[in-house]
Amino acid sequence: MYAVIQSGGKQYRVTPGQTIRLEKLSGDDGSAIQFSDVLMIEDGGAVQVGDGVKNARVEGTVVENGRAKKIIVFHKKRKKQYRKTQGHRQDFTSVRIDKIVV
Repeated sequence: MYAVIQSGGKQYRVTPGQTIRLEKLSGDDGSAIQFSDVLMIEDGGAVQVGDGVKNARVEGTVVENGRAKKIIVFHKKRKKQYRKTQGHRQDFTSVRIDKIVV
């Protein structure tokens, strides 16, 4: 059984027991979280989409809140002595999927 949920403008395929990294969500470590924006559910070959998943939800637990590894953003214009270096660390929330409720 798996479901496709939407969070932070992105879509994720999740199964019970899976841990995924999402865009920063509110909630402390260990708190429960629900995703009601379910786009699709597959259960033993039967696929539900649209009105079939109106009341479905995915329940999970926040594992940790953190920041990803730093990436370097480097801009350069050749022959003009222009260089700009900038770093960025994206905030994330790690969530363990507990169950899919149809």
